[in-house]
Amino acid sequence: MKSYLLLIIGCSLVTYIPRLLPLVFLSNMELSYKRKRFLQFIPYTSLTILIIRGIITAESSMMVATFVGIGLAGIVAYFKSNLVLSVAAAILASFAIANLM
Repeated sequence: MKSYLLLIIGCSLVTYIPRLLPLVFLSNMELSYKRKRFLQFIPYTSLTILIIRGIITAESSMMVATFVGIGLAGIVAYFKSNLVLSVAAAILASFAIANLM
């Protein structure tokens, strides 16, 4: 039990420190407009990568649920510009379609 606790603490430090250091050292740095604009697209790019990977790896029985989720995520993201809301809507829609079929 003790070795697992040390392992969990070590893993949490290894993942937390690389996120903390840029925040601490770069928090006062001013970014140019182009860099700010570039960084604003990262969540949408990440979502797109996850969606494309989901399409490629989807089973044939899940294709309808996959495309419904993708469509709804795109619509919600276009109108609301909220990443969390679009992902949640896509997951719920895909879950509902998958359980109905």
